[in-house]
Amino acid sequence: MKKSLIIGAVLVLLLASNASHAAVIMVKTPFTGQAPAAEKIKADADPKCKVLHPDGITIDEVIVNANSTLRNVFVYVKDGLAGKTFEAPKTPVVFDQLGCQYNPRVFGIQVNQPLEILNSDDTLHNVHALAANNTQFNLGMPIKGMKIKKTFSKPEVMIKIKCEVHPWMRAYAGVVDHPFYAVPGDEGSAQIKDLPPGEYTLEAWHEKYGAQTQKITVTDQNQDVNFQFKA
Repeated sequence: MKKSLIIGAVLVLLLASNASHAAVIMVKTPFTGQAPAAEKIKADADPKCKVLHPDGITIDEVIVNANSTLRNVFVYVKDGLAGKTFEAPKTPVVFDQLGCQYNPRVFGIQVNQPLEILNSDDTLHNVHALAANNTQFNLGMPIKGMKIKKTFSKPEVMIKIKCEVHPWMRAYAGVVDHPFYAVPGDEGSAQIKDLPPGEYTLEAWHEKYGAQTQKITVTDQNQDVNFQFKA
């Protein structure tokens, strides 16, 4: 009994030590050059989408923030976690169909974490996940307020999602088997938290500008990592 208590105490100390030495990586996505003009297409084929977007729907393939940073970049630890396992969160990632657009356009999710797919529009939508490593699904969602839950069983970066009803609707899911990922938002920055000390390769993926990688050495000190994108 005493031996098991001692072992338990040692494990608690080790876990506390690892947590106290974990670093925060601040990821930034600066953008240089002239961003391409946003394309607009008509939504006339669906009267309910047309009411929401009388001047047409903007194709948000490239969004450059006011501070010259790029949005919708998926950044994750690509290498350096071999042999480590991480429990999937029970809290779902919410993926909505809102305003005749997918929201969010780019997101991360862990293997076996619930994906809650919503339809917040009063019109027929469709979610077709074009997975290669995972099982594809193609779901019609005709009712406002409808919810469906799915999961991905294997890592896959990235899975394209498209709507067969509205061809302008598309999104991308980065499926990883760990929690060390981020999608910088309207400030072009995001945090990857609690990454233990070690050698890692980070990858940043964007649907138009492709992927780029950086090798980093993580200590117990927080650090900034910039992924520079150019027009």
